[in-house]
Amino acid sequence: MAESFQSIYRRACERKGGEKVLEAMLQAPLSKAQIQKIPDDRFLAAITKKVFQSGFVWRVIEQKWPDFETVFFNFDIDKVLLMPDEMLEQKATDKRIVRNYKKVMTVRDNAIMIKDVAREHGSFGKFVASFEPENITHLWDFLKKRGARLGGNTGPYMLRSLRIDTFLFSRDVEDYLRKHDIIDGGLTSKKSLTAANEVFEMWRKESGRSLQEISAILAFSWGTNNRLA
Repeated sequence: MAESFQSIYRRACERKGGEKVLEAMLQAPLSKAQIQKIPDDRFLAAITKKVFQSGFVWRVIEQKWPDFETVFFNFDIDKVLLMPDEMLEQKATDKRIVRNYKKVMTVRDNAIMIKDVAREHGSFGKFVASFEPENITHLWDFLKKRGARLGGNTGPYMLRSLRIDTFLFSRDVEDYLRKHDIIDGGLTSKKSLTAANEVFEMWRKESGRSLQEISAILAFSWGTNNRLA
């Protein structure tokens, strides 16, 4: 059974050395207006970075990232869409980036997704901003179904990297939700996602805080205290 947010907050304060220390560790997400202004190329860049970091050493991708930007035309959507298969195959052998053919192919696939959404909504940012906090996992589901390699934690971590409000299934958060019988079975099953949405919405209404802040505070109150939560 879930605790009140106040109980979770008090425990996080105790573990982190007080309220001031805890609050200094938190970061507020962007507003809807700010999300709408994120250029489509920055969404493609963030998506690509998380796809390549998935199952790989994040530090290596960070070090190589300036070259990723160069190799993929700074993720200009229209330029990426013009790349034929042969060019993508060449990119997959470029030593400046991580040479993974299947992941390289996702760059164009995800550019197609972004372009299609932008045609309908004006921009990908406007589409993303249309999702309300109580149904944020619906956006996760969209990214999984319409995007390439954006299932599991990849889509949510991409959103967080752009400061788009979402909770995360970090190890600490997942462990808390399981130990308190809020979720069971598959982490990304419809049942688990619905239950997680409901409990985070309960805490959001109680606290008036963002999902991002609640997720971090929950992790800091529990387990090994992973920084990104």
